[in-house]
Amino acid sequence: MGFNFSKNEFNQLLESLDQEYQIYAPVRKKNKDSFSANDLITYDLVKSLEEMELTAKSKYSAKEIVFPIRETLFHFVEGEQFMASDTENKYIIFLRPCDRNAFKRLDKIFLENGPEEDIYYKRLREKVKFFVIECTAGFDSCFCVSMDSNTVESRDYSAFLRFEEDGVSCEVNDQDLAAEFEAQAEEIDFEPEFIRKNKIEVNLPDRDKLTNEVFEHQLWTEYSQRCIACGRCNTSCPTCSCFTVKDVLYDENKKSGERFRRWAGCHIDGFTEMAGGHNFREEYGDRMRYKTMHKIYDFGERFDFDMCVGCGRCDDVCPEYISFSKCINKLSTIIEEGV
Repeated sequence: MGFNFSKNEFNQLLESLDQEYQIYAPVRKKNKDSFSANDLITYDLVKSLEEMELTAKSKYSAKEIVFPIRETLFHFVEGEQFMASDTENKYIIFLRPCDRNAFKRLDKIFLENGPEEDIYYKRLREKVKFFVIECTAGFDSCFCVSMDSNTVESRDYSAFLRFEEDGVSCEVNDQDLAAEFEAQAEEIDFEPEFIRKNKIEVNLPDRDKLTNEVFEHQLWTEYSQRCIACGRCNTSCPTCSCFTVKDVLYDENKKSGERFRRWAGCHIDGFTEMAGGHNFREEYGDRMRYKTMHKIYDFGERFDFDMCVGCGRCDDVCPEYISFSKCINKLSTIIEEGV
């Protein structure tokens, strides 16, 4: 079912949807990036089309809406535990195909990665509807085509939107929202379009040819010399999902407090620290190897598609200009030539 909106009609639609949903989209925050002279493109609440940033890639993804940076799991008082309360909010997220595919990866990690589902992720995830932004050109660091995350199946979104000079065209697949769209716009034929070629091409290694010798290759030494373990690649990645858990006692009563989880990253110091003070993967190159193998080998062995979606954010944010796409290509070349 396709519709065409003028900009004013689309804002009226957003106003109507805002009565029931919190609407998140990429926005531009003037002079708010790491360097004050630069703008920060990130996700935030919006109420109008004019607030959305539709021409630039966001520095961060929308994953923190369903996987918060810090999330209380339960409270404890005098030996009793109480699960943290759930939110009644419902969400609409505007995002590009690669980021929609990133949520597909997160769903696997939190909902299909063991005998039990992650209830905290699930109860937020069930409240989300995705509005996919058509992306036919991509950005300089993208390699989504190589990762097969440049397209989205129709069942995986509530609406697919094409933003044009004079308005918005879209397809709606969600019967819960169809009436809202019908009330605001004229019906049209609509066919989603996707990017078919990136500036960057990545040659993924043959998983069957990955041997133990790869883990000891001098390739990883290069990253020990360059990486500074800042963790930017982890926090900007839409599929990184590691966390640490901590208990906090309240000052008023030392027998009460809360347990929360907080984002962690395999590049950050302390990630592999264990009881007794043992710490492995202290070399930064070992951390790069671990991340690389998780993104393009381990995850794929379990779920039949790779964890990385080729958004290129890790390349964008690295202060040492380390390119993950180039790392994958180097690894593929090494394997093809024989370790």
